Formats: sequence, structure tokens, C-alpha cells
Amino acid sequence: MATSNDNNNDDFTQIDCWYRIYKDGRIERFYDTIGIAYVSPSLEDPQTGVSSKDVTISPHVSARLYLPKNTINSTQKLPIIVYYHGGALVLGSAFFNTYHNYLNVLVSESNAIAISVEYRLAPEHDVTTIYEDSWTALQWVASHASEKKFTSGNEDPWIKNYGDFSRLSVIGDSAGGNIVYHMTMRAGREGGINEKVAINGSIFVCPYFVVPIENIEESASYKNWIIISSPSEAGLHSPLINPLAKNAPSLSQLGCSRMLLCFTDKDVYIPKEIGIRFVEGVKKSGWKGDLEFIVVEDEVHCFPLNNPNTEKSQDLIKRFAFFIQLE
Repeated sequence: MATSNDNNNDDFTQIDCWYRIYKDGRIERFYDTIGIAYVSPSLEDPQTGVSSKDVTISPHVSARLYLPKNTINSTQKLPIIVYYHGGALVLGSAFFNTYHNYLNVLVSESNAIAISVEYRLAPEHDVTTIYEDSWTALQWVASHASEKKFTSGNEDPWIKNYGDFSRLSVIGDSAGGNIVYHMTMRAGREGGINEKVAINGSIFVCPYFVVPIENIEESASYKNWIIISSPSEAGLHSPLINPLAKNAPSLSQLGCSRMLLCFTDKDVYIPKEIGIRFVEGVKKSGWKGDLEFIVVEDEVHCFPLNNPNTEKSQDLIKRFAFFIQLE
């Protein structure tokens, strides 16, 4: 996510070194300056043994699939992770090195299948398009539990042969955490992803929420939202970015049986106070599931992505893996 050092002139609006939006609508993303690059999938990751491949789900949605080591020829059914990458709804890709490396570690530790979703980005596309792309991917995954094939995507044998649909988790960091919220709420409204599959667990890692706390309108999170949202949604009143807004649907509708929320105490983008407010809102709503809220000390926004092999990253990934494995 961008920092608060935004720069404006007559020709463009720039959010730090992350992206620049020109008056004609063109957007320039500065991935090279922060060491982010596309990487190919691998038949077997040298560090974890995890295999990966890319699939097309629909004309606008694709994904990278991950399969743990020694799964082929096994009859064991594995938990399913549907992962949504972060990037302020403007940046990022399921095919970037940061997410590829992180998913390899998470899949290896949790012994789960993962589907890392590639969705369209704002501001070229309306924010609601991101949610539709994300729901399309979730429906495609769930369609493998049915005898009927998904009409706009090919069936994948990894998911079909090894997926345990009673242990399907949706996970996302930053903007991906915002997407997880919307997917979980939609699943609640619709009684599941489809007639056979429900979300078992939802993991929110530093989710991109903007709620009324001190100095929030000076934050990069708020400024970014003003830039990418439609005029009717541009502000703290929007339930797209503020799940506690007056016109937001009741959090009692959250369509999963378990939630894990992870924040850090040195996050300058999504302060832990937002997590505290969200947890209070969930409890007041009367939601009936199990809720776990953790704050990692002395760490920054979505820190495991920077290096999934540090001690704190490993501890957190192990915690995620335990959550993923539960039925």
C-alpha cells in the first residue's frame, strides 16, 4: 500500500513511489523501484517442494495454483486456500515474486492446496469489479465439488482430486483482506458459495479497512480510497471500505464459522485500532462463529510477505496453518 507522502501537480497525482495517475486516466505503477517482478510457476520449488501452475478461470480472471510436495498419487484430501493478494486494490499480482514465495511457504506448512487469485485492478476498473472477479474465482473453486462443470472455466484436476471442501478457507492481506470480508459477507447472504460449499474459515491479515479513528483522513489508506472509489463511495461512509459504516450490512451475516484477524502494532497503513473496532463490531452484531484476534508486536504492515522465513513470519504462518487444517 502507498505511503502518505503523496505528490500532486497539474498533470498527475502520485502516491509516494507506488503509482502515479495522470489526468487522462493513465496509471503508472512503479514495481521496479521496490523490487517486485513477475515470476513463472514451478514444477517443484527448490525450497519447499511445492508445485505450481497458472490457470484461466474466465476471460478476466486467472489464478496460480499450488500443490504440496508428495501429493501426486496420494488419496489424501487436503484443505483448500483461496488467496487474495494485497496492493490497495490498485497494485499487486498473484504472479509476483513476493506472493509466489509466500504461497510456497504457506502451502508447504499447511499441507493445503492454494488458489491465488489474479483479479482486475482499480482505477482502470471499478472497485466492485474486483469483488465480482474475486467471487467468480471462489465460485469456480467451489464448482469442483459438484458433478457439473463451471460454465466459464475449465475443471482442474488438482482441486477436483485433492480438495477437501469441508476445509475451505479464504485468506487475504491488506486489500486482499478487504476482499475476504466482501466474499465472506456475500457467502453469508447467499447461504454459501454454492449449494454444496461454504466458507469454513476466513483469515484477514492487516485488512484494508478505513474507519473513523484519529488522523485517519491524513493516512495513505484514506487518500488512496478517495482516488480509486466512485464519487458516491468516496469517504468513510462507504461500506465497501468501512464495514462499520451506518449503512453497512450487519456483521452478523458473515458467512463463515471461524475468523482469524491479524494486525501489527507498527502498521502505518492499517493501525491496530481499526482491528479493535472491527472485532467490537463483530461481537456486538451477534455473529455466532469463533473469532480470534492477534496483534504482532514490533512488526509492520503484512510483514511475512517481505520475508516468510524470519522467526516471527514462521510463527505466524504456523498459526495460519493450524487454522487452515481445522474442520
